[in-house]
Amino acid sequence: MTTTVPTEVLDWTDRVLDLHVGAVAHGGHCVARVPAGDGRERVVFVRHALPGERVRAVVTDDSGGAFCRADAITVLDPAPGRVEPPCPWARAGGCGGCDWQHADAPTQRALKTAVLREQLTRLAGVDRDVTVEELPRQDESSGLLGWRHRVRLAVDGEGRAGLRAHRSHDVLPIADCPLVPPGELPPVLEQRFPPGGEVEVALDADGIRHLHVVGATDSGPAVVHRAAGREWPLSAGTFWQVHPELAATLATVIGEWAQAPAGGLAWDLYGGVGLFAAVLAEQVGPEGEVRVVESAPQAVADGRAALADLAQVRWTVGRVEHELAALPGTPDVVVADPPRRGLGRATVAALCDREPARIVHVACDPAALARDVALFDAQGYELAALRAFDAFPMTHHMECVALFRRP
Repeated sequence: MTTTVPTEVLDWTDRVLDLHVGAVAHGGHCVARVPAGDGRERVVFVRHALPGERVRAVVTDDSGGAFCRADAITVLDPAPGRVEPPCPWARAGGCGGCDWQHADAPTQRALKTAVLREQLTRLAGVDRDVTVEELPRQDESSGLLGWRHRVRLAVDGEGRAGLRAHRSHDVLPIADCPLVPPGELPPVLEQRFPPGGEVEVALDADGIRHLHVVGATDSGPAVVHRAAGREWPLSAGTFWQVHPELAATLATVIGEWAQAPAGGLAWDLYGGVGLFAAVLAEQVGPEGEVRVVESAPQAVADGRAALADLAQVRWTVGRVEHELAALPGTPDVVVADPPRRGLGRATVAALCDREPARIVHVACDPAALARDVALFDAQGYELAALRAFDAFPMTHHMECVALFRRP
């Protein structure tokens, strides 16, 4: 049975609907459609459901437009791949961190693959047979649980740290998080912190837990990571990938696809601490040059220290959008790892005007990547290769690497 609601009802908040769930959509939910009573349909984005299921869902957010949001509260006809979530907060009205705890690993990756392909088709007109891959496992901590080695906690008005509820600033009083290695969060959650702030918990390459109150001037001892054959001692709060296997995996793909020539010029844009710059520096050698552009001064300071032995790496502190025109030379290869919003029209045009032979684009949002694919195509750069990794199990997020070059 499918609920029919009159068109004059614009606010369905708290309304319970019986829904037949359709395809997965970008953002950690699936799409259902409700007949509105006049031949039209209204879209309902449903969390905690899977394609093909029949569920009973409560509307949680409705602005009165063409769609509303709902949480499945009862599964009437479950789909293959459904499992019991390992965390009690992965439910309606619960934590906003996880989207797919109710799906097994193959189903999660299939859902992400469907989203990536749909975004490429709809936004870029590209039909690509890409599959979201499981990251290599060095140990059990890199599976569906226990993989998250960096987590930022919110602090409520009483100084207790926790995670935020979905689409809310409310802080949930959690006792643990199964995505974090066992035993690491409870000692932190027992402490009290400045109310209204944030706390970052990071595990380094040796399994040492580092606790940093965001905004504090004392960063404590360096958080040591290892990737690309190097050691990276970083200040607390400096960005590093949350999955312990992702940095090395991305560095490997960059090394395979960049192909910077010896003595050549490479750009590492949004370069962070220089993980990709280290790979590029090995390729261009001491006679070449790698230009890193990064807007976070502390990341540049940490990167300079970590790569002090590589004189061919030169750093610029600033926003890529502001610094790009001033970069000298014609790069042989550009590696870009922009924020979630992607590169955008102006930056893609500016990069293509320099006519690099290859552009390697790292993206954490499939919609932003698809928009950039279309922009590169309009500039004469084809999508030559694409890989995607399930770097954030239990969530809807993924990490993609795309190679662009002229035909």
